[in-house]
Amino acid sequence: MAAFKTLDDLSDIAGKRILVRVDLNVPVSDGKVTDTTRIERVAPTILELSGKGAKVILLAHFGRPKGEPVAEMSLKLIAPAVEQVLDHAVLFADDCIGPAAADAVAGMQDGDILLLENTRFHKGEEKNDAEFTRALAANGDLYVNDAFSAAHRAHASTEGLAHHMPAYAGRTMQAELEALEKGLGKPNRPVVAIVGGAKVSTKIDLLMNLVKKVDALVIGGGMANTFIAARGTNVGKSLCEHDLAETAKQIMIEAASAQCAIILPVDGVVAREFKAGADNEVVDIEAIPADAMVLDVGPKSIEAINGWIERAQTLVWNGPLGAFEIAPFDAATVAAAKFAAAQTAAGKLVSVAGGGDTVSALNHAGVADDFSYVSTAGGAFLEWMEGKELPGVAVLSKGA
Repeated sequence: MAAFKTLDDLSDIAGKRILVRVDLNVPVSDGKVTDTTRIERVAPTILELSGKGAKVILLAHFGRPKGEPVAEMSLKLIAPAVEQVLDHAVLFADDCIGPAAADAVAGMQDGDILLLENTRFHKGEEKNDAEFTRALAANGDLYVNDAFSAAHRAHASTEGLAHHMPAYAGRTMQAELEALEKGLGKPNRPVVAIVGGAKVSTKIDLLMNLVKKVDALVIGGGMANTFIAARGTNVGKSLCEHDLAETAKQIMIEAASAQCAIILPVDGVVAREFKAGADNEVVDIEAIPADAMVLDVGPKSIEAINGWIERAQTLVWNGPLGAFEIAPFDAATVAAAKFAAAQTAAGKLVSVAGGGDTVSALNHAGVADDFSYVSTAGGAFLEWMEGKELPGVAVLSKGA
């Protein structure tokens, strides 16, 4: 990963107008923010800049308004939650460009924090349109990107602005990039990856990239059934993408040539129906009943997975091992997560996790705070794991 400038490279910023791209795309119900995690993540950057006397101008999107103003996607709804998390007044402008934005910026005092309206109310945002980017840039002297979760999009506020003014990574972006570098960039070996979730089809690029980068790849969740079936084993009524058997075989061939061990379940917890407390039993993976489905990996498999985690110096985790939302099919995910957390706490493991259900699964296991780093970025984290260049990151590196 190329070098990038951080807030440590900024000095004498009192009075400077700093455009800060943040992720405020938070869940809202009945007009109230229900989860402030993303706001909490960007708070350190905002407060550090404000504390040094900068005029902090926040850029963000909310929802998918498709280039038109949509009342229920106004960032005005989010502003009170931002104020609460920051414990600092937050001004608001009804547009992110033009007179409304310019007047609000002109009225700022040093240390003030201003939230501009949803950047996606303009078609130029997602098109990375040059004219729209210039209009955004008119309000700032410096640019800070603290929205890794939007870094896989080459939009005006995530990529375009870095071509118009000095660009820096905010504290959240910096932490994310440093954690990812430890995870797959220049990791301590052995590196073990755990990839779970329902479908292989959504993770083909990810698996193809990982087998070339890691020493062992643990495959769990519904995905594992596709690999097991590809070997000729009957998986009963389990979730399985039989049409991807050849893809699964190809991934196993690639892994063998890269000397990456593929770890598949040797036993599973099966049930006839998918509901809480359903009658279930543990069976050998070669003996799945025709009328049953595998909903979690079994105790022998958990022991094997924990054995690999114990040998590892670095763990990268994406996706649960079973149907963790419903007990008792959360057992494997919880057991492996707790073991990884303990190894991390003992200083034996660097553990990096993220993407989709992973955060929920680690929260469910009660260990999200015990991993070295848990990314709240879904798509960007997955694209990074797939080995793709992220435009919002690349432009920070080039400017350094």
